[in-house]
Amino acid sequence: MARTIAKKLLHQWHKLLGLQRQSPLSWHRDRLREELQERRNANTPLEKLSETADVFFSISRAKYDGFPVRSLPPFSVGHILVYAYMLAKFTSRWAFYRVAAFLCEAPNHDIVREVVNPSKDNKLDEVASRHHIDQGKFKRIGRRLRRVWPLFP
Repeated sequence: MARTIAKKLLHQWHKLLGLQRQSPLSWHRDRLREELQERRNANTPLEKLSETADVFFSISRAKYDGFPVRSLPPFSVGHILVYAYMLAKFTSRWAFYRVAAFLCEAPNHDIVREVVNPSKDNKLDEVASRHHIDQGKFKRIGRRLRRVWPLFP
């Protein structure tokens, strides 16, 4: 029963995020392969938690997009911290970009739906470019917002 509830919650969460559907299957396999490698390279407990959350996210996003690359580990006490971290990390990033776009007064700020790591200026530039937002303004606002926004490594 907990597994069914977790599946429904993840589905609703991905629906809320509303990320652009990625295809083909190879895109999801490549992301998962990258995340698994980063997980293997992680050294500290926080890095391992963060990279494990990224692996879980890659698997759940692939499934949501219709390309199940692997089964998610069961929703259990042993994995609850990973699931919680994943939800917090990617929801925080998603909200960061939506607020930044709003503060930039982007005409279509409500369609900005991104989860790439905003702690890097080049990612701010990429997102601004994808959504036709002034890159300079978006980067300035993003830098200020990073000072107070709860971003997870």
